[in-house]
Amino acid sequence: NIIGTFNILQSIKELKADLPDDFMIIHISTDEVFGSLSFNDNPFTEESPYLPNSPYSASKASSDLLVRSWHETYGIKAVITNCSNNYGPWQNPEKLIPKIIFNAISGNTIPIYGNGKNIRDWLHVSDHVNALLSVGQTDEMFGKYVIGGNQEMSNIELAKIICSYLDKVAPSEKSYFKQIEYVEDRLGHDLRYAIDASHIKDNLGFKPLYKLRQGIQDTIDWYLQNKSWVRKKANSQEQQKIL
Repeated sequence: NIIGTFNILQSIKELKADLPDDFMIIHISTDEVFGSLSFNDNPFTEESPYLPNSPYSASKASSDLLVRSWHETYGIKAVITNCSNNYGPWQNPEKLIPKIIFNAISGNTIPIYGNGKNIRDWLHVSDHVNALLSVGQTDEMFGKYVIGGNQEMSNIELAKIICSYLDKVAPSEKSYFKQIEYVEDRLGHDLRYAIDASHIKDNLGFKPLYKLRQGIQDTIDWYLQNKSWVRKKANSQEQQKIL
């Protein structure tokens, strides 16, 4: 996150004279840089302070600051976006939603961190792409946008929805939810993320189109139709760990 972003920015600085006048960099970051919310806190906005709680989110925050500094120092047109959790087709099998789906249909336990009450705001990848296309039309020399799906849900509730739909479309001898296993919480696991995306809606006209339950069902259908890809991807990752 840090070195890669630095190298890109340094390359842009060195090539600045040869770039088109309307060149801009869109830096895609995460809502994790803002830290954790309680169940009652207001959602994150563009004005939220950076309070990362893990080395990963700290490295993402660092990359955001690098982009801002390159704009201020070298006049590079830049936009920073901080999005909520993405989901949809082609997502890496290690991520929560595909992991629940793949473990369920493979007959394995479905691991859920802690008590499963951690809350995330879910954004379909197609909505995220449309938001980025909207951002690309801005005339601002420097912009900042938080992007969310306005659809908060706890991890355990999400798992229930996935398992319930799988029970209908790929029934097993018992409900897939019985494969849920609560595991030790991971270090630095933030309680809740939520996004107030009114700024991008008011200024660029973007709003998400996908409703979470329908988006989840479409995503499950895709993974069921592409099980061989998921297995190949998962096996490749296991092999890389061994190497």
